[in-house]
Amino acid sequence: MSRFSQPDPELGHRLSRRGMLGVAAGATAAALLGAAAPATAAPATTTPATASDAKGRGRPVLPPGRLGIQLYSLRDKVSTLGFGPVFAELERYGYDEVEFAGYTQGSAGPITLAQLKRLARSHGLNPIGSHVGYYSDDPNAYTFAQNLTKVLDDAQALGLKHIGTASGPFRYGSTVDAWKRAAEDFNTYGAAARARGMKFYQHNHSEEFSFATDHPEVRLYDVLLKETDPDLVFLEMDIYWAYVGQFRFSKRPDGTPAPFEPLNYVLRRPERYPLFHVKDGESDPSNPYGYRMTDVGDGDIDYQRFISAVTRLRGHRMAHHWQAEHDNPAESFTFARRSSAHLHSLREKC
Repeated sequence: MSRFSQPDPELGHRLSRRGMLGVAAGATAAALLGAAAPATAAPATTTPATASDAKGRGRPVLPPGRLGIQLYSLRDKVSTLGFGPVFAELERYGYDEVEFAGYTQGSAGPITLAQLKRLARSHGLNPIGSHVGYYSDDPNAYTFAQNLTKVLDDAQALGLKHIGTASGPFRYGSTVDAWKRAAEDFNTYGAAARARGMKFYQHNHSEEFSFATDHPEVRLYDVLLKETDPDLVFLEMDIYWAYVGQFRFSKRPDGTPAPFEPLNYVLRRPERYPLFHVKDGESDPSNPYGYRMTDVGDGDIDYQRFISAVTRLRGHRMAHHWQAEHDNPAESFTFARRSSAHLHSLREKC
């Protein structure tokens, strides 16, 4: 997928995530993507406020009860300690919700979905969503395309309100018609999820903001938005990857300008974005992705600005869920603790 000649770290991370999460039938939910060293080019990324700078007289930027974490960030701890000790730490750090990246504990031993649901709730954590693969060549794979009923059964057993994929809509290629076909798939999954009382969602990486190979004036993300039914298909914006997309794809293949602002996508259609990934990065224009991933609060993405702009919309303060994430934190508990502290410290400007 990369348009660069060097190895594509975003694609590489997707494949490693996919390998980790594409697990056995039953209590598994698999295949995520992501990660590299990305960038941004338009304002919407400024030096973030420190905890002392952010505190003030305004109300908290983060709505109460809406801070979650993508458990992929803590996969090392889950696999060695199990979900129980991880959930206990997240409770201590002030998290309200969790988003799953598979329902097994790795080497920490088996666990049933009923046990997992009770364990999360016992620590005051609401299981809000999960990432599952979109499709596979294996007919028995735990993906939407191959095992839709099982995927939805498991999500329903956990009491999830959202069930989605971090796979890009590249199943049929990178043409406009290919993405229309993928949109049809997503509409099907969305209808099936809605029948169960859930919302189907897609989580972006930067490549979604690239251009169609047959119509290089058309941004593929716009095709996805246009061709999916807004009542059936929702988006989880990974804010970091969206700004990477801004850096990489603010010009069309012929070099003509095609600037975009990720926040504007949300402000135009806030009802389509129930979930967000709050991931940070330090600007580094010397690499193809423009950012180096950091703990939340250590990078250049202005989350005071971004979250405030969304939650100030009428009727939307409590309509969204904000999931902290780092694809490869230096120390995952430290990342979780520091990210929660930073986000809780942010205050709206008076």
